[in-house]
Amino acid sequence: MSDEKDTGPDERLSYEQARAELASVVERLEAGGTSLEESLALWERGEALAVICQRWLDGARARIDSARQEQAS
Repeated sequence: MSDEKDTGPDERLSYEQARAELASVVERLEAGGTSLEESLALWERGEALAVICQRWLDGARARIDSARQEQAS
């Protein structure tokens, strides 16, 4: 994602919102019946949503790792 998109409205999506929209995008792509242009737009949206989900997961993992390190100290 570019820096411009890093502060966009998509970054305010919760993990659950991004995951739900990603699932919807996947369903639409799997169902077929869309034009090439629409399929490409859906694919791009899915990629952006996957990045958002991964950031949430990475952040959660970092918090868990930090909590474990604090407990071990």
